[in-house]
Amino acid sequence: MAGKYAINRRMMMAGATAYLATPAIVRAQEVPSNIDEPIVRRNISSFVLHQWQDHFDRLGRGILLSDTNTKVLQHWTADGEMRIYPTSVPLSDELTRRGYTEVVEKRKNPGWAPTPAMRKRNPEWPAYIKGGDPANPLGTRALYLSWQYYRFHGTQDTRKIGRRSSNGCIGLYNVQIEEVYDRVPVGAQVKLI
Repeated sequence: MAGKYAINRRMMMAGATAYLATPAIVRAQEVPSNIDEPIVRRNISSFVLHQWQDHFDRLGRGILLSDTNTKVLQHWTADGEMRIYPTSVPLSDELTRRGYTEVVEKRKNPGWAPTPAMRKRNPEWPAYIKGGDPANPLGTRALYLSWQYYRFHGTQDTRKIGRRSSNGCIGLYNVQIEEVYDRVPVGAQVKLI
């Protein structure tokens, strides 16, 4: 009898907690009619969408805008269609490069070699991992930027997406970098903010 009572009590407590928490979540989204100040909405998703016109003069061959704070990549095609993708970003601000660049090369199943700085920090890492190897941190596709060692690439480790987890690059799920790879031409404009 005590075991049955304990389970029901736990279920009742969980239900009561959910019930009490729900109105607070709903109220956070309501806009009071008597307030003239701007309302800050708290949504589950934390990324902010940018307008390409705030960063570029023209669409050109397309635009990739990577927000390293909110961990999202926005891609506009030359005809103005926009898609968004969650990303991984560099581990620290010291590893993060921001500014304007462009896509200079595209590779399917790219091979990977750690940079000299990576080798210094992690001497146990292999000197090279061939493309297609499940241990390859570049995943199935890579877009090389005009900045040496910086890329948009896939990742085999999906736990990295949405986190500070890279040594400088911007990572995407393999299926999403494959989509971006197919849609982005060499010469596309890039900005990391």
